[in-house]
Amino acid sequence: MRAPLFVVGWMLIFSTPLMASYEDDLNALSRLHNLVVIQDGEIVLEHHQAGPEPAEAANIKSLSKSILSLLAGIAIDKGYFELNQPISELLGRHQPAQTPADLNQIQVEHLLSMQSGLQRTSGRNYGTWVNSDNWTQYALTRPMVDEPGGDMLYSTGNSHILAAILTEQTGRSLLQLMRGWVGSPLNIRIYPWLQSPEGIYFGGNDMRISARGLAWIGQLYVNLGMANGQQVVSENWIEQSFQPRTNSVYTDDPYGLGWFSYQFNDVEAFYGRGYGGQLLYVIPAYKLSIVMTSDPTPPSQGGYINRQHRFVEAHILPRFSDR
Repeated sequence: MRAPLFVVGWMLIFSTPLMASYEDDLNALSRLHNLVVIQDGEIVLEHHQAGPEPAEAANIKSLSKSILSLLAGIAIDKGYFELNQPISELLGRHQPAQTPADLNQIQVEHLLSMQSGLQRTSGRNYGTWVNSDNWTQYALTRPMVDEPGGDMLYSTGNSHILAAILTEQTGRSLLQLMRGWVGSPLNIRIYPWLQSPEGIYFGGNDMRISARGLAWIGQLYVNLGMANGQQVVSENWIEQSFQPRTNSVYTDDPYGLGWFSYQFNDVEAFYGRGYGGQLLYVIPAYKLSIVMTSDPTPPSQGGYINRQHRFVEAHILPRFSDR
């Protein structure tokens, strides 16, 4: 049997003696705000260190891309569009009058897998992009620098284009979709977040969800799309999301539809990540979802995500290895 875990006054307490390195390893996660672990529908661990508490809204930065992927999957399940559909058929009022890119060649899948081929709006181009007066148009009118389906070109512009498509095709804002399609069936609170100048909720960044809420979203993936007796998203979408299409240029981890893959020794995990240490792990073999929220303000310490991976591998997974 695994060692039980308890929550006492927002402090983490294990029922077995801690390894000597435990406190040092936890302290090494200097940016950490919250750690939440749910197994098989039960909160088994909560630790609050700083910032918003586990039930309070946190800026999850680019972890939003994994949540946006969930919305896209639900929309596909509902028949609003298809994964391999050209985005030119879906943009509606967002269709640019002129663009150097052939939008007929870019599919919804390419936006989710960061393989659109469009010049990036992230990195050194991010400031210029978010200072433009129409983020959707700016992203759509970038030049092509690779073929659609080619190398990973990580760009939040891809996600914002997808947010515009979701809004256009459903006739509802991203906030309304999040509350109706995710918040309501999972019984989690969805907070408003930043909108672009053209009125689209920021796709792929700055969503505000509690650490607990994220962990319940992780459990939705553990349970193959089921929550509270309802099929929120199809099992097929879960499988599609985790299937690698490309590899991260930063970590070389495989990347699917908004989700990275990672191997903890012989245990397969999938994770979404955001700047500054926002992490959601889904570990199907142990029926685990693990969330870390952290200080999202710069500077982000180099190697922080590797310390988070090591902490999970050394101190969380061993307590579930016999399940």
